[in-house]
Amino acid sequence: MYPNLKLQLFRTGIRQNRLAQMLGMDATMLSKIINGFREPSPPVRSKIATLLQSDAEWLFQPAEPLMMPEPRGTAEGSSVPMPDERLSAKQH
Repeated sequence: MYPNLKLQLFRTGIRQNRLAQMLGMDATMLSKIINGFREPSPPVRSKIATLLQSDAEWLFQPAEPLMMPEPRGTAEGSSVPMPDERLSAKQH
C-alpha cells in the first residue's frame, strides 16, 4: 500500500475515479495500484506524480510493516498469569 499516494489524493481533493479518468485507466486498476496489489510502470508513476503535483519517489514509498506486540502473559518475566495458572491457583 502507498499511504503517501492516498494522502496526496486527499490533499489535492482529487477522487480516485477522477484520477483514473485523467490517467486513461480503469478505476479498478488504479485502486489496485494505490492499495499495493499492482505495481505501476515508471511512466504511470511519473504521470500520477505530475497530476498530483508531487514527487514520484515519495508517493510510491511502501507502508512500513506493523510490528505486533507480544500477547499479554507470554513475555518472560510477565506478572500476568496465563489462564491455566489462574485455574490451578483457584483449585488450591
